[in-house]
Amino acid sequence: MDHEQAHWFKSSYSGGSGTECVEVADLASVIGVRDSKQPRGARLTVQRSAWTEFVRGLRSSASGECAVHS
Repeated sequence: MDHEQAHWFKSSYSGGSGTECVEVADLASVIGVRDSKQPRGARLTVQRSAWTEFVRGLRSSASGECAVHS
């Protein structure tokens, strides 16, 4: 799927201002990540399995901080 045509969304934790947020999109085989301040700027693509592990780590962290694994 093209990045321009993707449905980008923000976390419900982002608040109502709509600025300074990370946006994500399901791009079929990968997850797209971008800065809401620069929607046409640089974007990351992350393998779905890596994104799933990243989100799982965030959810399981009691302090809200992501643990770093080597």
